[in-house]
Amino acid sequence: MTPQFEDLLTLLAQNDVKFIVVGGVAGNLHGSARVTYDLDLVYSRDRENINRIALLLKPLMPYLRGAPAGLPFTWDERTIRHGLNFTLTTTLGELDLLGAIAGGGSYEQLLPFTLEINEQGLRFRCVTLERLIQLKRAAGRPKDFEAIAELEAILDERR
Repeated sequence: MTPQFEDLLTLLAQNDVKFIVVGGVAGNLHGSARVTYDLDLVYSRDRENINRIALLLKPLMPYLRGAPAGLPFTWDERTIRHGLNFTLTTTLGELDLLGAIAGGGSYEQLLPFTLEINEQGLRFRCVTLERLIQLKRAAGRPKDFEAIAELEAILDERR
């Protein structure tokens, strides 16, 4: 996990944001050696959590990744409430905030398929390896299919 991802996770976890790590960083936490360039999180959409996310990320200057420079964009609670999934560039790196994920649904629907990670005193939820494989299948992108082979090998080794 890159230092920037650690900094983002630390900021969110230490401030009681409810989120689940999915995507490439989840794969890394399960032992994958694949490089990832963004941190993918499924977040709880309850009002208090949305407020925390808005306040904590604001100083990191979140902006829609791939959007033209100068496009009007305000990062606040209202924006998050009226949106669902955000692919963001921040001063700490690329962050995908997902209110729902293909094959996994919302935070609440995905929660039973997570485990708690306690790394360097930092505690947060990560999707299980089995569910991560299912999520990657549901996403259906070529890069996800490439990752599945490695993740399945890790799963077989654990069994």
